[in-house]
Amino acid sequence: MRLILLGPPGAGKGTQAKILVESFGIPQLSTGDILRSAIAAKTPLGLEAKAIVDRGDLVSDDIVNGIVSERLDAEDCKPGFILDGFPRTIAQAEALDQMLVDKGVSLNAVIEIKADADELVRRVINRAKESGGARADDNEDVLRKRLGVYQDQTAPLVAYYSEEGLLKAVDGMEPVEQVTAAIKAAIAH
Repeated sequence: MRLILLGPPGAGKGTQAKILVESFGIPQLSTGDILRSAIAAKTPLGLEAKAIVDRGDLVSDDIVNGIVSERLDAEDCKPGFILDGFPRTIAQAEALDQMLVDKGVSLNAVIEIKADADELVRRVINRAKESGGARADDNEDVLRKRLGVYQDQTAPLVAYYSEEGLLKAVDGMEPVEQVTAAIKAAIAH
């Protein structure tokens, strides 16, 4: 099973990825985790990324794509994987398509977890109140900015994967268990 989870910040992608990891026995691949692992392992791309990060710059798509490609070659990804946070742009999606062709595999589905932006903001504000604001991103201004970035850069992937016939949408505003059931049903079709 090879999946991509798409959805705005706070929609529950991380929560659903953890549940799907348990259900399917495949790894969740978060770009940030992959990047940190490559840096820690001192791979050639990891060392290059470290130098860029140490300067305070953003890591280029070429390096991110290379690190993701290396991670997809790992033994635990042979039965499948769940990509969370990658691709973020059409250019990254096109690079992923080529990576998968080169590896002789394909995606099974791209799951869009749909969520209402105003409701996500309400959730975050409530979470901040309940937790005492423990998370740095638990404030309305930061979340609205992240939602704007998602809308500009990542939301176009919905049309991209829809055209490829891979997109399956689920309502992320439902309770966690119902969202999981909807994802599993979407994957089964």
